[in-house]
Amino acid sequence: MAPGVFCVSLLTVIIAQSECCVPHSIQAQVPVEVRPGYVISQVPVTGCHIQGQWLTSSDPHFAMRSDGTIVTVDVTTVTAEGRSFWVRGRDGGGRRWRMEVHLSPDLEQEHIQVPMRVPFNVPAHKGVQRGPSEVLRRSKRRWSPLPFTIIEQDIPPFPKDVELVGSDSSVNFTVYYIISGSGVTMPPEKLFSVDRDTGMVRVHYPVDREQYPKFVFTAQVFDRRSGKETDRPLDITVLVEDINDNAPTFSGPLTFSVLEQCKPGTEVGEVKSTDKDEADTPHTKIRYTLLTGGQFFTIGSHSGLITAKTSTLDRETQVVNAVTVEIRDMDGANNGLFNTATATITLLDINDNPPTFRETTYKATVKENQADMLVLRIPVDDKDEEKTPNWNARFVITQGNENGNFRIDTDPETNEGLLYVIKPLDYEKGKTVKLMISAQNEAPLVGMAGTWLSIPVDVSVGDEDEGPEFTPPNMVIRVKENTPNGTLLSTYTALDPETKSSKGIKYYTKFDPGSWIAVGETTGELRVANTIDLESPLVTNGAYTITIKAVDESKKSGNGNITLLIEDVNDNVPMIVPGTYLTLCEGEDGQMGSVTIEAEDADLSPYARPFNFMLPEGHDGKWRLRDIQNGSAVLEQVVEMARGVYTVPVHVTDLQNKGGVQVLSLRVCQCLGGECVAKRSSVSVGIWGVLAMLLAFLLLLLLCLLFVFYCTTKGEKIYMEDCSGGMLLKSNTEAPGDEVKSAALLNVPSTGVAVDTVDGSVKGAGLVGLLDQNGVGCPAPGPPLIGQKTINLNRESSRRDFLTAQGQSSFYSTGQYGGGNFYTDTTFLKQSQASSTLSALHTWKTNGLYLGKKLVYFADESEERYADDVARAYGYEGEGSPAGSVGCCSDFGDQENLDFLDSLGSKFKTLANICMDKEEEI
Repeated sequence: MAPGVFCVSLLTVIIAQSECCVPHSIQAQVPVEVRPGYVISQVPVTGCHIQGQWLTSSDPHFAMRSDGTIVTVDVTTVTAEGRSFWVRGRDGGGRRWRMEVHLSPDLEQEHIQVPMRVPFNVPAHKGVQRGPSEVLRRSKRRWSPLPFTIIEQDIPPFPKDVELVGSDSSVNFTVYYIISGSGVTMPPEKLFSVDRDTGMVRVHYPVDREQYPKFVFTAQVFDRRSGKETDRPLDITVLVEDINDNAPTFSGPLTFSVLEQCKPGTEVGEVKSTDKDEADTPHTKIRYTLLTGGQFFTIGSHSGLITAKTSTLDRETQVVNAVTVEIRDMDGANNGLFNTATATITLLDINDNPPTFRETTYKATVKENQADMLVLRIPVDDKDEEKTPNWNARFVITQGNENGNFRIDTDPETNEGLLYVIKPLDYEKGKTVKLMISAQNEAPLVGMAGTWLSIPVDVSVGDEDEGPEFTPPNMVIRVKENTPNGTLLSTYTALDPETKSSKGIKYYTKFDPGSWIAVGETTGELRVANTIDLESPLVTNGAYTITIKAVDESKKSGNGNITLLIEDVNDNVPMIVPGTYLTLCEGEDGQMGSVTIEAEDADLSPYARPFNFMLPEGHDGKWRLRDIQNGSAVLEQVVEMARGVYTVPVHVTDLQNKGGVQVLSLRVCQCLGGECVAKRSSVSVGIWGVLAMLLAFLLLLLLCLLFVFYCTTKGEKIYMEDCSGGMLLKSNTEAPGDEVKSAALLNVPSTGVAVDTVDGSVKGAGLVGLLDQNGVGCPAPGPPLIGQKTINLNRESSRRDFLTAQGQSSFYSTGQYGGGNFYTDTTFLKQSQASSTLSALHTWKTNGLYLGKKLVYFADESEERYADDVARAYGYEGEGSPAGSVGCCSDFGDQENLDFLDSLGSKFKTLANICMDKEEEI
């Protein structure tokens, strides 16, 4: 058996009431394409009070007539799944009802009679009507059933029956029903259930429409024996019918502002609200009402727009106005739900209050000749909002300040008027100044017919002893330039403001850059002192300014200014510019060359242009003038001339025929680019010439530097003749120290060692080389210097340390130093010989080399040699000593006897022989 068609059998229940009886739903077949004006069906309103009722359709494609007829409004298509919508109504007694209309397309299908199934809890014989809806067209495919409806937040007891579902397969099979989906097996779970045997759908607890507006679950039918589905699954839709369980809430801001003294009807702001209940129902139709503030504002009952009700809103009286707003659904019905809130309306300031003075008049005192000082503070009050243009004061002096002696400002912190005196007042001209001051705002007055307020201010001027004053303070004198010196121009005197007298006042020139005017010290006479020249750089626009100083007996002073308006005279002649040396380029293609000459005159009109140019009488006829203009003319050749320089006299005069002959030096040449070719070449050669001169100068400077270097180096070297050593370098030379005594000098030949002894102790031994006749020492051949060290003995202490040696040590003997050119002699030299020897000793060019050799010796020898080569002092051994003293350098004994040398040892014998040989040679 083919599976039966799964259908929903809707039982049309007619609610039998005394006033009205409307079924829950109706079905109608219509064409697939429904034209406008097509009558779908008619709502059975039998027994209803039609008068005063209203009907409406939830689908805008269909309209309701007052008799319950459903009419198509525009072209509508009904698909195979069908089309459903709601019809709502209310009878004359205010009772509401709703009916669902389901449309199906009219297709060619067989007709069968299908009995209607009624709800489980309604008897079959009671209230059942048979009508067109009972005859259903059976199709091979069942459409979706009409949605079921449950009431939101329904009251107990539960469960409650909703609707009965059934399948025509139950005719052939013993079936059972199950459902699954939203509200059954999905949240909210177990809300719906179905009776397995009868197909009755039940609801088990209340549900909130605002959370779950509808449920869609699936119904299935199975054979009890085989457990197989006997029909296709069917989707069931359950709609939750709204109840008014949500009060409206405010959704927008409740803070508004409006200008004070605004016109009635001015918009203030819009109050916005929302309602969670179903839209487009009385449950969400909100009415707005002002509970407070109605004397100043109104609100739209459905728009929520707040507007001004009066023009007397005053911010200075009340800045913030709080109004209470109520929103109530059910279009404001008493049974509607509502909420209230406070809306804050702030009045914005306008400049409707001018500043007011705290006093009726003000007085102030100021001394004369004072300026740039505060005289008076003027406080004002303003009711408008502070620190705004409506409150900020602006003061204006409307009377009494014609001379500009005063200025008034505004203190930005206190809004006070600050009256300043900016130009000195004169007590003698007025003891009191009467001012009229107006207080205004930065913004203009609005909202009233008032005006700005003014107040009088009396300023008293204090008297002071003042200096002289010139009358007038600025004098203008007209004078011609070149006016002779000593000419009296005018008299400029000053008066004492207190005595009105010029007695005892003296006059001096304070400013006169050209020293053109001399002023009489006691008379104030102005006389010409130097030549007045209009063309002087000291003159500006023909005016020359002088300042005169007047001093009274109390040493108070005053200044006056004199302006000389200098009138021009014809004291200048036109001069050719830029000079009298011009260049004339040879003409081309047989044309004669020409040059433009221009002239200028330092005088003003009518002593200047236009100039007259002409060649003087007796000219050579080689030149001519043409195109004579206002200040120029063209000088042109008349005949061809060779290249060279020519002199051309030109007579130039001004408008007054004053002028003279000026001789031009005119060079005729071949030009290239407006310049003579020779001149361009000369300039090029000149550059190279300058470079050559600079090179020669640098070479000469280099030669001079080399010559100076050569001379300087040569002067510092002293070459020694007859010496195997090279030369001595110049070193510092100092005079002998204080410890050098001229009385104790060894008397040695021209070469040798000088020994200086003091008080019986050896102070030092002088060591010199062999000196030739020129006084230059030559070192004997010996070991080389170690490290080539040079010792500069600039201090006497260093000299004494290096010249001290042990008397019996011949450290420069032949055996030790490899040469016999040095010896030690105990014979004292004569005073003259000592002086010459000391001079040679102090010639550091000579002894520097020997001191270096001394250092070589110290570096080569062992430390034990210090015992043989240091100066020691020995005690006196008394009379009878054959030597007289242990030391060889002692100053005791016979200085003329050299026999003691025999007892000094073998080393000194050799040295003594050398000394004796040298002495004999000398």
